[in-house]
Amino acid sequence: MCADFSNLEKETQELDQAGIDIFHMDFMDGSFVPNFGMGLQDFELVRSVTEKPVDVHLMIQEPSKYVEKFADLGADIIYIHPEADRQAARTLDIIQQKGKKAGIALNPGTSVEMIQELLPLVDYVMVMTVNPGFAGQKYLSYTNSKIEKLVALSKEYDFDVMVDGAISPEKIEKLSKIGVTGFVLGTSALFGKTGTYQETLEKLRAL
Repeated sequence: MCADFSNLEKETQELDQAGIDIFHMDFMDGSFVPNFGMGLQDFELVRSVTEKPVDVHLMIQEPSKYVEKFADLGADIIYIHPEADRQAARTLDIIQQKGKKAGIALNPGTSVEMIQELLPLVDYVMVMTVNPGFAGQKYLSYTNSKIEKLVALSKEYDFDVMVDGAISPEKIEKLSKIGVTGFVLGTSALFGKTGTYQETLEKLRAL
């Protein structure tokens, strides 16, 4: 969402060559969150120019209607918001039946207790550390306790803990020490910085 969309193919190639691990793509419907995100054509373009894993973050109502579509287009990881899906367990099962990794994304106001029954069904849990929908927001520090709870639970249920939202180098350094394994990078750490993407990533990995 934070890339230069005037030349998305070139951006994708440069990020790929710089050594990113996963391409993270936000899809918004203007209903579940007050904004609109990327389109299917954007996904298809990125998927066509990289062999790296591509994930989709479905910030949409009734994601069950679209998970098979994205799986067939080549998504490797599909995140849903349990708050937006009346049958979240079934949707996660569909994702895995398609041979894809299943993830849940938690809004800042969603507690661990509300989704704990889903943890045996997922490969990833992504904690939103801002209210989803817009780039450039301030990190919500009260989400730290939720992250710590999920890191502890990840050892029991075998999932990776990811964080998304205002992830600065300082946050990467702090959260990696408590067990977070993946960071979605936007304007706080990657885009719009001086130097190449490769130089930026090398600095972040050294933290």
